[in-house]
Amino acid sequence: MATRQNSTNGKPKSPRIQVVLPELICEQLNILAENESRTVSNMAKVLIQEGIKNHLEKGSKSHTKIDTDNFRDTLERQSIKRLKGAPQRIRYTKKSDKN
Repeated sequence: MATRQNSTNGKPKSPRIQVVLPELICEQLNILAENESRTVSNMAKVLIQEGIKNHLEKGSKSHTKIDTDNFRDTLERQSIKRLKGAPQRIRYTKKSDKN
């Protein structure tokens, strides 16, 4: 669970977490932060937000695929129904003809 601290005026600060990174990832994070003129903490926050967003989007796409598969299976299981009678012609009229 993230720890929550209080500032000097008594208002609660945003939750804090600690992570242990391999040196290579830490160096890459520093480079990204420097390239975007951000602090390392802020860069880590941005990357975590993007990662969570991408993860959730990927999860919703898999649900959509499952829903589509279920819909297709349901349609394929239905019995074939014949149309009664010959198809009727549809007549299209132009608006200018009615005036």
